Amino acid sequence: MTFAIHGIAVARGIAIGRAVMAASSHLDVTHYLIEAEQIEREIERVRKGRLAVIEELQHLRSDLGVDAPQELAPLLDVHLMLVQDDMLSLGVRQLITERLYNAEWALTAQLELLCRQFDEMDDEYLRERKGDLQQVVERVLRHMRGVSSPVEAPASAPAGDGGENQQDWVEGGHDAPMVLIANDLSPADMLQFKQSVFAGFVTAVGGKTSHTAIVARSMDIPAVVGARTASQLIRADDWVIIDGDAGEVIVDPSPILLEEYRFKQRQIRLERERLSRLRDTPSITIDGERIELLANIEQPGDGPAAVNAGAVGVGLFRTEFLFMGRGGKLPGEEEQYRAYREALEGMQGMPVTIRTLDVGADKPLDKAQPKDYHLNPALGLRAIRFSLADPDMFRTQLRAVLRAAVHGPVQLLFPMLAHVSEIRQTLALVEQASAELRERGIPQGHVKLGAMIEIPAAALAVRTFLKYFDFVSIGTNDLIQYTLAIDRADEAVAQLYDPLHPAVLRLIAEVIQAAKAAGKEVCVCGEMAGDVATTKLLLGLGLRSFSMQPAQILAIKQEVLRANTLQLASWAQQVIDAEDPSALLES
Repeated sequence: MTFAIHGIAVARGIAIGRAVMAASSHLDVTHYLIEAEQIEREIERVRKGRLAVIEELQHLRSDLGVDAPQELAPLLDVHLMLVQDDMLSLGVRQLITERLYNAEWALTAQLELLCRQFDEMDDEYLRERKGDLQQVVERVLRHMRGVSSPVEAPASAPAGDGGENQQDWVEGGHDAPMVLIANDLSPADMLQFKQSVFAGFVTAVGGKTSHTAIVARSMDIPAVVGARTASQLIRADDWVIIDGDAGEVIVDPSPILLEEYRFKQRQIRLERERLSRLRDTPSITIDGERIELLANIEQPGDGPAAVNAGAVGVGLFRTEFLFMGRGGKLPGEEEQYRAYREALEGMQGMPVTIRTLDVGADKPLDKAQPKDYHLNPALGLRAIRFSLADPDMFRTQLRAVLRAAVHGPVQLLFPMLAHVSEIRQTLALVEQASAELRERGIPQGHVKLGAMIEIPAAALAVRTFLKYFDFVSIGTNDLIQYTLAIDRADEAVAQLYDPLHPAVLRLIAEVIQAAKAAGKEVCVCGEMAGDVATTKLLLGLGLRSFSMQPAQILAIKQEVLRANTLQLASWAQQVIDAEDPSALLES
């Protein structure tokens, strides 16, 4: 019987194939107390499991070929960093020694403690790194059990109701593609896609910014994540359709439904071939407006992938992961300088916008805070507030950026500014960092300075901001969250998170118009920038610079090439004046 499972669409396209079930420890472990004389044995079991995972990840890292997606190497590095982190190993040792937990119990208990810290983080991308920690621990548990691979070998032929008929519907019969069904997949697990027949995958957990989703987009694999019942409802060798556009998984499809999706597959294939031809086409609208399409990156080594996707620069380099998961040992000036230099060199002379550290009390860098330390961490000591509270750390980052600017054009972006006093403090620290480099005789480059507009107060006071900064960048994700008082991570109110709310659109329009009037650059670097449904609206509002995930660039470029901004301007005004803007976008 045909049925559908709904999840989150993270990588576009359609995959059809037989289900292969990925075995998962799912953190299902035995719990028992040990004797004092067994402490060292249990500690050694965990140590051997960690060493096996470290060796495995290092081997995978060194064997990455030139054709491997650019994102895989830094993602494997993150997993290596997590499995070697003292916060994990020392916590496990303490639980074994002091509470006499067995090794598996101690490992999962420490994981639960660390996961709570991730849950309290406000930034969605960082919060979803909890999934990476879970993947690392699951990998250790598998090695402790003597099982390194989570993927079971598929059966040689389809089984189950309708199997014989369905192999006639899918091209290739027994040689048809297979799709992977898993609780979650780590970047290391994803490497199996490179030399496998997997056409797509479904996971029970994950979100749009999980590493699983990032790798899926980079490898152009149709994927649905967050399909919580998939592992329970889908059986091995079931025929499955993964609709990566709709976030839907169709199990045991009828012949008519299957033929419909095979037709969609052919259409998508043709569309992607057309899009690939646009890579070197200048982003110019019908009426001659040149539009800047930039990339968002997370790691210093992401530059080449952005260039290959057709980006003309980096609109947002998140620097958080240079600082996270280091057990309190923050990166020094030299380490940061090398990272920023690598990003600049990877962009081959194109501009890179580096956002200063965007963490805070809700995202501790050194040790866990009590769970109730902040009643509302989204409104606490984070982003620029955190940096200004630790000027030594902040100046270290500023000096590293200024030094890196010798190697290419740099724009320096400050997150979550709201007050003129914060602006003045920030600019004073930039000047102080520059003076410190001059005193040391170290070369530094010129950088443009910009402010993130992600708080309604900043949007309403944008004219004041423009007196101090060379450019502004609209962070739509937080601007929507703060304007509508909606926690993006809270499933109970997630449906109210609305990028097309009239208040949100009016704030965006006000910032764009104010920047244009002041002759300053303005960019949108939130999710709206990479959403084809809002491209023409933003163009109509006057936006000429978009920054997004590299995989989204060609689809946005197609919308740009088809747009006439002169005609869109009056329509865009009607949209933001409407009570229900989404109705006009859909019409």
